[in-house]
Amino acid sequence: MKNSVSINNRSYNWPKKTTIIICLDGSEPGKDGYIEKAIEMGFMPCMKSIISQGTYEIGKCAMPSFTNVNNLSIVTGTTPDVHGICANFFYNPEDKKETLMNDDSFLRVPTIFEAFEKAGANVAVITAKDKLKKLLGKNLKKSICFSAEKADLANLQDSRIENVLELVGKPVPEVYSADLSEFIFAAAVKILEKGEKIDLMYLSTTDYIQHKCAPGSDIANSFYKMIDSYIEKLLSLGCKIAFTADHGMKAKSKPDGTPNVIYLQDLLNNNYPEDKCNVICTITDPYVIHHGALGSFVTIYLDNKDKINEIKNYIQAIEGIDVALTKEEAVNKLNQPADRIGDLVVTCKASFALGKGEKDHDLSQLKEPLRSHGGLDETSIPIFISEKLDDSYKKKEKLNNYDIFDLALNYDR
Repeated sequence: MKNSVSINNRSYNWPKKTTIIICLDGSEPGKDGYIEKAIEMGFMPCMKSIISQGTYEIGKCAMPSFTNVNNLSIVTGTTPDVHGICANFFYNPEDKKETLMNDDSFLRVPTIFEAFEKAGANVAVITAKDKLKKLLGKNLKKSICFSAEKADLANLQDSRIENVLELVGKPVPEVYSADLSEFIFAAAVKILEKGEKIDLMYLSTTDYIQHKCAPGSDIANSFYKMIDSYIEKLLSLGCKIAFTADHGMKAKSKPDGTPNVIYLQDLLNNNYPEDKCNVICTITDPYVIHHGALGSFVTIYLDNKDKINEIKNYIQAIEGIDVALTKEEAVNKLNQPADRIGDLVVTCKASFALGKGEKDHDLSQLKEPLRSHGGLDETSIPIFISEKLDDSYKKKEKLNNYDIFDLALNYDR
């Protein structure tokens, strides 16, 4: 055991007790945020009672404000230009195909888990969706690592744990449900209750509820009440709890409830029919029922590079567009990996969503008004540590979700 572990140009103190880092997917913060409304309405009594004893701030996430991007920023302590994960879905220039960025070969740096495991720590990683398991578990050989989505397949060789359903006492949860997130909390409690020695644990939920429901709604309050009850249980087991989010969430519908979408591919095809433009909706992943692959961030590949600035200016003038950036601008301003983004990067304003062509999106399964994320307006995230930190953390220029391991491990009073 070491006194500290260094990885990706950061050092982390050894946990003094079991330290649990939680990514509460899609937890929009602020006065009308999910946690704040649930506390105000009496659904998170544990959080309310310990906030004054702990540390609670609002920080920023990495761009684009997507799940894969920010989970990997959190667990590497770096930005996408360093770790390489810049989307859920991207155009892979190596094979000239649109590709899911789920494989761990896309990750360019080690995770904090890998560094702690090599130093002798006992680590557990539990994610709701299986899409993150391979990335989060890259190079882990001794640590517990499994997803709630495929908990029945967890085994000693691949996951360092078996009989998860029997341990948790719950069936495999439905992917599109609050149960998927609850399963990971229940599993964490059972693993610790059975006496498993864990130094560092990471739990990553799903944003199914946040895509469906606004802060303060009955369903959202019920979800955060569930989380509150598990935080209380984990604290009673002597754990230190820290959480943040991978991104925020905004309503993106017209007054009649239909999605408020800018279909960029259609607009570019109509206005630049001779110049091949390929719009990539980078929010796309295997789970699109709750957002229809409509987010706030797209990247565009152009055959005619001479038209980059002209098309950029055209897009910037469209109502609802926030920023249109060249590749170079996106690298410098948004910390993007130059070889994995297009010639242009476009984000939209909070109440809008970006799509490819209207025919490219199946919205038949979208039962509620669209809520989504990906842009600059969805970058605000909560940062919580269950213990009061040394005030020296306030000297940081700004707080980011990828500072959460640093804050949880390095600023004890």
